[in-house]
Amino acid sequence: MKLFHSMFGGRAKTRRRYPESLIVTAIERAVDGTDSRLRLVPGYHKRLRAPVIHAIEHVAALVDAIPAPLMVRRHAYSDEPRLAAVFASAEDMLDCLGRGASLMDACASPTHPAWVTALLLAERVDKNILGMDLLDGRVQREVAQVAVSFTGHRLLNPTTSEQKTRRQLKRRAFDHLLTLASTRLTEVRLERTDLVRQRDRLRRQLNTLERGSWRGGQAAGTHPAPAALLAELKAISRQLDDLGVDDGVLRANLILVAALLGEAERQLWCEHITLHLDPMNIQRDRQDPSARPIVLHELHNARGRRVIPLLISFAPGELPPREDSTSAVPSGLTSS
Repeated sequence: MKLFHSMFGGRAKTRRRYPESLIVTAIERAVDGTDSRLRLVPGYHKRLRAPVIHAIEHVAALVDAIPAPLMVRRHAYSDEPRLAAVFASAEDMLDCLGRGASLMDACASPTHPAWVTALLLAERVDKNILGMDLLDGRVQREVAQVAVSFTGHRLLNPTTSEQKTRRQLKRRAFDHLLTLASTRLTEVRLERTDLVRQRDRLRRQLNTLERGSWRGGQAAGTHPAPAALLAELKAISRQLDDLGVDDGVLRANLILVAALLGEAERQLWCEHITLHLDPMNIQRDRQDPSARPIVLHELHNARGRRVIPLLISFAPGELPPREDSTSAVPSGLTSS
């Protein structure tokens, strides 16, 4: 955490100059988060230095771009279009916040803070429906509409200040980049294993043909021609060369991790979206008098996931009391 306190201590408008010790620590974190065997590759520090700095600066800018926290209170629900869109009701909003396990642990303390800042994540779902609408002054049924809902609400990194929450979110975003890189390494390993299996099969077929004793239960003239097998074998060998084979695997992995961190903006990015929703969260034309313009950020990653991030601040004392789960268990189900 000290590393990220030093690197993410404030909002940076220009490129930072980080102490070399912190850069080294960040590189080691990147190696631990992807493939610890990369330390066996000579010069891995030099190869990862620039990509790691680039990734850190990208996630810092990404988190700094999230708007200031929304003040979440019961009466704010109807006044803030973003809250009214993301939650079904004021009660739903407060219940959702109260279900955050890490938040409830903090609130259980007798010295819990008056205000908490955290990041709320929700997934936007657009659904085509047939609903009722007023067209030319007449109510019509089965009108094609798009209903927008928000699901999977999660509360991340609750702290006592906006600065602390943003700093923790930058660490989380950097680690998410490492997770994406680690996932890609796993995919490449599986691709490599499959290609090696195909290569060995083709070699066996070629050896059989060269000995003039085709064995496989196929009729004469139906087995692949040697030229076709050779062409396929060369294509697979080229793919394996690109992925790295034998002693080149770790070096290929290092190159891949460096490339993914070096293009962090293609792994994790933010888009601004504007929705025009009526009180029922039905998309409307911007000229429609019932439409509320709602401007949101939407985070995307290279795996196709997308979430809406909202930085929020609220008073834990306003949340509903935590349910005692033990009292809700029927006595017949408890152990004697």
